[in-house]
Amino acid sequence: MKLIPALRPAKLLCRYKRFLADVQMPDGRILTVHTPNTGAMTGCAEPGSTAWLRDVNNPRRKYRYSWEVTENLQGVMVGVHTGITNTLVREAVEAGVVAELQGYQSIRQEVCYGEERSRIDLLLQGHADGRDCYVEIKNVTTCDGQGVGYFPDAVSSRASKHLRELMAMVAQGQRAVIFFCVQRGDVVRVRPADDIDPLYGKTLRRALDAGVEALAYRAEVSPDAITLNRALSVVCPAVDKGTVT
Repeated sequence: MKLIPALRPAKLLCRYKRFLADVQMPDGRILTVHTPNTGAMTGCAEPGSTAWLRDVNNPRRKYRYSWEVTENLQGVMVGVHTGITNTLVREAVEAGVVAELQGYQSIRQEVCYGEERSRIDLLLQGHADGRDCYVEIKNVTTCDGQGVGYFPDAVSSRASKHLRELMAMVAQGQRAVIFFCVQRGDVVRVRPADDIDPLYGKTLRRALDAGVEALAYRAEVSPDAITLNRALSVVCPAVDKGTVT
């Protein structure tokens, strides 16, 4: 995904009220910018890091700039705009990058489905095996500093609900995938954040046992473009069953 226009750097001062942050521009101005991320943004919002901003250029918006990428204090570029995650994955599928999701004739986004009134991020249809493929996408921005990315970064009952919906699709004979979109370059594997949301970790293990597939791909992040280009492993250690990958 090309970022047009290219992002502008600013010094992050603080993030607050979930959707707002104060930054200092290179010319010294202090501005409030929009933060398109509802999570905790652990490790992505330290004061003093670089916030890369998109100029929305819309006079009807209250805040001119949107915070799209963080360059953290260790110099790692992290895509923090969760609203573009589905587009990143769709582009990668259509470009043939995601080998596991090839062979479908059509891709639809935000399709209503399930008993819990959900919307699937991507619905792939028209495969030779006759099954539809339901793809639920999660954005990963948290890393432990040892190459392990975690999801979620805050308790999310909604994320567990999505796993239940995927299990129901498998039970109906369809294919279901939980897809971790990793928008940072220092992650080499992904696992559930059991210490943050134990229910999600438990539900993910149930989903894998029920036949839901887990995929993870990492993006190359820069101020000019964000592109998924590398498959990662998903590890889900279980107390009695070893490691599920």
